[in-house]
Amino acid sequence: MPSHEIDAAAATLRSDLRAGLEVAMANIAAVAGASLGDDADLRLPQGQRILVRELPVRRAAIYVPGGRNPYPSTVLMGAVTARVAGVEEIVVLSPGAHPTVLAACALCGVDEVYRFGGAHGVAAMAYGTETIERVDVIAGPGNLWVQEAKRIVSGDVGIDGFLGPSDVLIVASSDADPELVALDLLAQAEHGEGSVAALVSPEQRLIDDVERRLGSPEGDAAIGLVGTADIEEAFSLAESFSPEHLQLMGTEAERLAPRIRSAGCVFVGRSGATAFGDYVVGSNHSLPTGGSARFASGLSVRHFRRRMTQVHVGDAANALAKAGAPIARAEGFEQHARSMEARAR
Repeated sequence: MPSHEIDAAAATLRSDLRAGLEVAMANIAAVAGASLGDDADLRLPQGQRILVRELPVRRAAIYVPGGRNPYPSTVLMGAVTARVAGVEEIVVLSPGAHPTVLAACALCGVDEVYRFGGAHGVAAMAYGTETIERVDVIAGPGNLWVQEAKRIVSGDVGIDGFLGPSDVLIVASSDADPELVALDLLAQAEHGEGSVAALVSPEQRLIDDVERRLGSPEGDAAIGLVGTADIEEAFSLAESFSPEHLQLMGTEAERLAPRIRSAGCVFVGRSGATAFGDYVVGSNHSLPTGGSARFASGLSVRHFRRRMTQVHVGDAANALAKAGAPIARAEGFEQHARSMEARAR
């Protein structure tokens, strides 16, 4: 898309929307920057020098779903994080390219925007076309076709993960506010078909209060209300489920926070609504789903950076050849041994 169209979109933003986007951008950048690592310059006992360098990828694509509504927040989550990581060229792929999405691209200084998406869009980013240069990383949510396409190309390009239907699990104890619990479950249900929103609590009275407030949720999301014997059973269930979003509400539930290991993002306390994480609090809303929070992380600068070692053997060649050549010969690699010994004095 031409840059003048993107810049023009930013000029049409309502002042309150622009202010909100700018707050979100600043908070996302602050959290992303906290994850950056410094290079390490090591001197090892044999005398060699190893420089461990952390480098950004050169070019990254952010997938922003078209869907029923525009998602400027997804532009921010991807583009701001990539920029903080040091990515030189940031590309946004967005079916329809809604004016609000374009405005967010302008605010974030996105370099290129393409008004298409789907599995074919993912393929274009991964392998390039006659007019599009391939990227190094593809990040961002999308429908199941988009996520499956990301999985297929992941051997040829970096991806942030398989970001499937969204989910939230709320662990609540007796003093949690049932009105807020119900509201947060309904908010998650807005994500639509396939999304899961569940309350887990040992307090049946709280569960009943929440159920009365839910009424008939809109959309096709599943809302579950689960009773447990005690807060420890609720904790075990949460760890086993490994939710994308975990909310801890009520004094007893909030005490679990230091023990949580398996969640995409944890929101603690009465004010800790997942909705804040979707927009402005600074944490990223591109998070592991489907239980993958057991081993995967939310979108961060790490997805746009890589570690590389730079080796200077120098005067350590003699000692290292003496140590390395026997290992090489034990593995049947004579030329490896000779290659090292040729450097020794």
